[in-house]
Formats: sequence, C-alpha cells, structure tokens
Amino acid sequence: MADRQWGDSPSDTDTSEERKPASDEARSAFTPPLGVPLPAPPEEEHPTSEFAIPEGIAAEPEAEPEGSAFALPAGAVTPAAGRGTPYPAFTPPHGIPRVSLTKESPWQDRMRTMLRMPVGERPVPDRPEKPDEPGPPVPRILDLTLRIGELLLAGGEGAEDVEAAMFGVAHAYGLDRCEPTVTFTLLTVSYQPSLVDDPVTANRTVRRRGTDYNRLSAVFRLVHDITSQGLTLEESYGRLAEIRRNRHPYPGWGLTLASGLLAGAASMLVGGGVVVFLAAAAGAMLGDRLAWLASGRGLPEFYQFVAAAMPPAAMGVALSAGNAHVQASAVITGGLFALIPGRALVAGVQDGLTGYYITAAARLLEVGYLIAGIVCGVLIVLYGGVHIGGGTLNPEAALERQERPVVQIIAAMILAFSFAVLLQQERHTVLWATINGGVAWIIYAALADTAELDPVPATAIAAGVVGLFGQLLSRYRYASALPYVTAAIGPLLPGSATYFALLNFAKNEMNAGISSLTKAAALALAIAIGVNLGSEMSRMFIKVPSGAASRRAAKRTRGF
Repeated sequence: MADRQWGDSPSDTDTSEERKPASDEARSAFTPPLGVPLPAPPEEEHPTSEFAIPEGIAAEPEAEPEGSAFALPAGAVTPAAGRGTPYPAFTPPHGIPRVSLTKESPWQDRMRTMLRMPVGERPVPDRPEKPDEPGPPVPRILDLTLRIGELLLAGGEGAEDVEAAMFGVAHAYGLDRCEPTVTFTLLTVSYQPSLVDDPVTANRTVRRRGTDYNRLSAVFRLVHDITSQGLTLEESYGRLAEIRRNRHPYPGWGLTLASGLLAGAASMLVGGGVVVFLAAAAGAMLGDRLAWLASGRGLPEFYQFVAAAMPPAAMGVALSAGNAHVQASAVITGGLFALIPGRALVAGVQDGLTGYYITAAARLLEVGYLIAGIVCGVLIVLYGGVHIGGGTLNPEAALERQERPVVQIIAAMILAFSFAVLLQQERHTVLWATINGGVAWIIYAALADTAELDPVPATAIAAGVVGLFGQLLSRYRYASALPYVTAAIGPLLPGSATYFALLNFAKNEMNAGISSLTKAAALALAIAIGVNLGSEMSRMFIKVPSGAASRRAAKRTRGF
C-alpha cells in the first residue's frame, strides 16, 4: 500500500488498530454498527425551525415591510403641495361617515357638524384641482380667518358661532386639518398639514368691543359667500376692508333719542303715564350724554355705567321729593331698562350651555361688573335722596300696575324698536325685532297677568318664543340671530326687580333687597335659558337636506 511506511510490520499495525476503538464509536449512541456505511455529510448545515414550510409547498407572498403609523401611504400627496387629495389620518373601524356639505343648509349648521367631528373623520375640502396653482397661502388664510373671528367676537357673537365661522373660512380655502379656539379675548387657529408636518399657529387679541349689529350682519354675509360662492382671498380681503370702513347706520343724536325713547316706553310698561314717560326719557338721554363724555375721556366702561345710571335716579328722586303725583319708581325703572346688559347676559349663558365655560365665565363676570356700576350710580343718588328729602320713595308704588293691554303692547314694541336702533341694526331687521318684541310681551302678559303664572317661568316661555322666531328668521336670511333676538328681549328685562333691590338696600332693608335681587337674577337667567332653548328647538323646524349630516351633540360626562 502506498500509505505504509518502510520498516513497519503489517501484523503490529493491524493489531493495534483493532484494539483501539474510534472515539466516535465510544461516545455517540447514534453511530451505525460495523459494516453499515455512514451517510454522506450535508453540503451546508442550515438550522431550521419547526415552523418552516415543508418542501413542495408554495410560500405565501412576502408582506410589505412594516412602517410607521404616521407615514402617508404610497402615492399620497401632501396637502402642502397643493395638488391631489390628502389622505385622512386614519380610517375608523366602521368607515368614514358620509357628510354632505350641501349649500342648501346654513353654513352655521354645516360648520358646527364639522367642528364636532374628529379630525380624521372630517371630509376634505371640495375644491377643483389646478395643477399649475401652488399650495394654499396658509399665513394669509389664517390671518383672514382671525380677522373675521375678531369682528364677530367683538360684536357679541357666541363662541360657538365664532368658531364655526373661523372653521368655515379656513375649510373653504383648503385648510381641512384646522382647529380654531375662541376665548373671551383671544382667538387662536392652528393648521397642521399632516401628522408628520409641523403645525402653523396664529392668534389675535380682541381689545375693543362695540355694539354694531350692522357690521355683524355684513360679516355673516361675507362668511356665507366664502363658504358657498368660493370668493378668492383678494375679494374676501376687499370686502372685509369695506366692512371695517362702513359707518354706523344711525347718527349720535339718533342713538341718544333712542335711549330716551327706550326708557320712556319701559316706564309705561310698569304703569307710568305721560309725565313719567317724559321724565324717564329726559333722565335717560342725559345719562347717555354723560356716558359719551366719560367714554371720550377714556374712562373704563364701569364708570360710564355709573355716570349713565345717576340722571334717571336723580330724576325719580326729584319727582318724589317735589310731591308730584306720579310714580317716581317707574321713572327710575325705565332708566334701568336702558342700562341692563341683556346682550352680554344672553351671550354668556349661551356660551355656558354650549360648553364654552371659560368664555361664559368671563362674559358673566363682565355682566357683574356692569351691573355693579349701575348699582353704584343708582345707590349714590337713592341714598342721598332717602336721607335728604326723598324719604317718601316707596318700593310698593311701582307694583300698582293697571292692565292696559293696548298701551303696554305698544310700549313693548317701542322699547324693542329703540333697543334695535341702539344696537346699530340694519334697517330691514328693525321691523322684525319690533314685532318679535311685541309677541314676547303678549305671551308674557298672558301667562303672568291673565293665567297668573309665576313671572320666572312666564319670562322663560316668552324668551323661548323669541329665540325660536329669531333663529328661524336668521336661517331664512342666512344671517346672525342676534339682531332678531337681543332687541326683542328688551321688554322682558328685570328692571323693576333690580330697582326694588337697590331701593331696599338704600333704605337698609337687606332681607327685602336680597330677595328682590335674587328675583332679578332668576328672571335674567330665565331669559337667557329661554332664548337658548328656543334656538335649539328651531332646529326641529329646519328641513335638513337629504344626505346631510345632522349636528352632533357635544359629548359630556355625567358628573364624573
């Protein structure tokens, strides 16, 4: 053999190999017996899993690599590019509900429905695709949105309607992932193109408020045209500039005359005659001029109300001290009707009922400060009158009301008319507000005087009718409901109860004063709740277009 070396003995070698067992034979129990050939070793060792697919069975196609939940699908176009339709953030388990943004329903209802939907379920803006047009100018759209919201909030509009208007403007210009936020003095709007892009946020502070429902109505028409007719940004900015430049529809002397007319009509509601009408009108006009003087000097609104409340009270004290056979209490009550901040009260309670608690608390605090100013002005005069020579002032004198249905209905309509002029309403809305105020007084008088119902529920029912008619009229004209509602609640304001409380405080009769003040607060709350309830009931009478989504209710906890 070639492997055998020279000098080795064949017998010795064979014998030693037979005596020495192989190491594998001694250690492995799976070694085949002698004479059985070993299997050929595998070419490559690949440890396999017990879940491996057997040979001969086709494997399933390989799944796509797992990515981030925030990444856009393949082929998606980001909204910042301005082309294509952006994908929603996610798809709910039951699918995305169909929402019809039909132009048949008012934009307030459409935008409220959108606001109460989660961001991922909101339908994208329905705008025609223009390949050559760049992406939407986000900063300019947000600026226009904030300026429109500022005019609405400064005009006394509720926080929910302001948010709906802001969202409607932003959505109309292609910003679907937009979130507006409204508080008493701050407006904020945030836009996030997608979940992976940085948001763009802008805010604006409302520093001045003015009562001008003419401007408020013009802003509502602008929002309606933006959301339904597709105005360009330049056209919208132009119309907004025109709205800001518009002057008030009534001159200053007209407002002063309306203030006196309001006070005189209110004095007739509580039993006054011609002399009382003239005295209340003179006191209210003098108070209005003093308030204008204080405003021109830059004094805060609190001191303006103090100055405006003093002349009517002084006029009543003077008539009482002069032993004139007139109801001096009716003169002071008429002056208070022209000062009670019914607009801010209704807006504050409405914000609270719709879930905007911070704004509602701020509005009600403002109402409290204004009423405190009225209290200070009237109490200064009453306290001096009671202790100097007007001690004959009697709170019960104003309760001697006579049932004069025709006179009181006419007085209620004159009061609503004067209130509408003071609110700077458009001329075509003054007639409807006047009629609505007359209807409100008819219902209240029928329930409180004829049916002898308690004044608080009677006031709430009458205010509910005012809110119902006001909302129906506003939906018919695609306008704000405030011009049709605020002036109409004028005859229902708690002027008498407020006067009784102040006079009892001046005479150091605290228990009677607190009782009257509680009654005044209950009447004011009944007015605000009634107006809001009537507004919500109006939706039952509004025909919802087929396929349109109904307004979702705000989800609230049950106290826990």
